[in-house]
Amino acid sequence: MQSTNTMVPDTTKQSAIHWPTRYLPGTTDNFTSNETIVQGITASQIWAQLADISQWQSYYPNCASITPPTSGPQLQKGDVFHFSTFGLPVLESHVKESAPPSSGQAGRLAWSAALEGGEDEAVDVYHAWLVEDLREGRVRILTQESQIGKPARELAGKRPNMMLLGHQDWLDGLVAKVRGEEIKKEETNLGKAGLLAY
Repeated sequence: MQSTNTMVPDTTKQSAIHWPTRYLPGTTDNFTSNETIVQGITASQIWAQLADISQWQSYYPNCASITPPTSGPQLQKGDVFHFSTFGLPVLESHVKESAPPSSGQAGRLAWSAALEGGEDEAVDVYHAWLVEDLREGRVRILTQESQIGKPARELAGKRPNMMLLGHQDWLDGLVAKVRGEEIKKEETNLGKAGLLAY
């Protein structure tokens, strides 16, 4: 058994999100980053659940009113889909990146969405994902979202941070779904914080 005091460098080069300049983290009104690294499942298994929008509600209870693209439930670059999250009105979302994981390459999924309205309602969002296999049978799942607009600025200042909790629920739900574990919305971060929207 290896001592807990032994340091093993992880020399795995990890990928990063490709950010459009408009949404560059640190320059927007709200930004959140959630990540998990787990062992025993693969990036391809995660991708099968993430890229198939018809699966989302089976592991992420913080979404509703899903309308897949006309091309089908597999999200492809250029697709338009609709869904609601965090109790917001239904968002029209445009897929900007969709590339499944492959040998040595992270899977990438990203979409933009906007809520129209005046200064008090308008929000512009970019949500991106990476899924990649790491050495020793591990998978890394990273999701980041950057938001522009007054509602985003207000959301950034609220505690508990709903977006941080909700996106962690999304990651945890993906892992649980692939492992065949039951997902109880009352047991999620949002559920425990009393912040469930659906």
